[in-house]
Amino acid sequence: MTAWGEFTAAFLVFFLSHALPVRPPLRPRLETVLGRRGFTIAYSALSLAVLAWLIGAAGRAPFVPLWNWAPWQAHVPLVVMALVCVIVALAIGRPNPFSFGGSNNAAFDPQRAGLVRLSRHPLLLALALWSLAHLVPNGDLAHVILFGCFAGFAVLGMRIIDRRKQRVMGAEWQRMRTALAAGPLPPRPHNLPGTLLRTGLGGLLYLLLLGLHPVLFGVSPLP
Repeated sequence: MTAWGEFTAAFLVFFLSHALPVRPPLRPRLETVLGRRGFTIAYSALSLAVLAWLIGAAGRAPFVPLWNWAPWQAHVPLVVMALVCVIVALAIGRPNPFSFGGSNNAAFDPQRAGLVRLSRHPLLLALALWSLAHLVPNGDLAHVILFGCFAGFAVLGMRIIDRRKQRVMGAEWQRMRTALAAGPLPPRPHNLPGTLLRTGLGGLLYLLLLGLHPVLFGVSPLP
């Protein structure tokens, strides 16, 4: 398989692995076999494995420069990824009826919306920031395609999920959105001790990614 062929195949597998398992009737069957939690773990592990392959394939693709690299560019993902890790830690498993990744959405309080007050789709926001930050120091064609597609997917995904949730929730979607917009700024956390703990975990995730980056992707993120 040629280098471009591997990159194309990795992209195709990545999108198929995200699209097929969550669509009916396949998801109910998988959840019956694996259980809901088992399905989530398996789906997440598959997503990470294919993502690692895709990023590696982009690195092995023919190098076609689109802009020159400069030392300052290496600092962009270093700074932005700290924010991304905190956003992910604050968003996963928190009530959020507007997007995916939430849990116990019935307990959502627009007056204590936390991060959702700033973005209805914090995980997609994290994906967009991750993509754009890595686009800066990776100005070759394969990585521009890779990170550009992820950024576009994140932005488009926000609009698609908004439309889907609005259709499913009906008038409740607009009522909750209005209540969310009228909430306090800065937003009140859902649970202050839990928020502080999650922020610390986000910092640990950031350090873990710094350490594992050379192992997983063959490149040190440090300047």
